[in-house]
Amino acid sequence: MSDSTALKAKLGLDIFKPGGEPHIKIKPGMEKDPRLQQAINICPAGLYSTADKGGVVLNIDGCLECGTCRIACGTDVLEWSYPEGGTGVQFRFG
Repeated sequence: MSDSTALKAKLGLDIFKPGGEPHIKIKPGMEKDPRLQQAINICPAGLYSTADKGGVVLNIDGCLECGTCRIACGTDVLEWSYPEGGTGVQFRFG
């Protein structure tokens, strides 16, 4: 089993409880900011992707709440907070 396959298997054990509002949002008008390209490359959950029109889109499902995108992109581009209590990721290790 390759390292990436083992990582995906371990991440598959985690439980994600959705909340009301997403805890990470790309600020309006910042979808094409070049700093978001970093998030595509470094997000361990792969939540960021390139949109058809050249911007970046965020799919919050499966977020590990690690803060990597917040550090890489900064608060000028992202609105980032922890999810409300009882929601978000619950880590399970096998």
